[in-house]
Amino acid sequence: MKFQVSQAVEVLERTPRVLRAMLAGIHEDWVRSNYGPKTFSPFDVVGHLIHGEKTDWMVRARIILEHGESRPFEPFNRYAMYEESKGKTMADLLREFESLRAANLRDLAALRLTSAQLALRGTHPALGAVTLGELLATWVVHDGNHIHQVAKCMAWQYRDEVGPWREYLTILPK
Repeated sequence: MKFQVSQAVEVLERTPRVLRAMLAGIHEDWVRSNYGPKTFSPFDVVGHLIHGEKTDWMVRARIILEHGESRPFEPFNRYAMYEESKGKTMADLLREFESLRAANLRDLAALRLTSAQLALRGTHPALGAVTLGELLATWVVHDGNHIHQVAKCMAWQYRDEVGPWREYLTILPK
């Protein structure tokens, strides 16, 4: 499938609702547990997505549009949510994510990006040259990656409770 902003928005606008459906109002054990050392809990995932809404996708899109390759992106702190989410509840995070995502999608729509603009290049600090289209496509895939991560984390909590069905559950390690 070739990248199109309108199709990307179809996914991006749904992510907050998907996460709300999965995580709102459920027991803290579901939202605060992870699936091993150095893995994110669902709470961490939502915090991480919030940090991305503030410092990554649209910030980098504007850098590409305004500066091209001459101004590299700031490195993204994948772990900033640990500090930023302190003292917050899952309900707080879900509300904040919904608000930030809605604002970013309004800003994206206001840009009315052309095919020529989607081909513009920026400079990622680790990857080098990237296009605006690649950045926006990555935003969509990044959402899917973290929705999968939340589902995997939740499944992990019952890994020892499913008995012999574990053999059929590809979300769990064998």
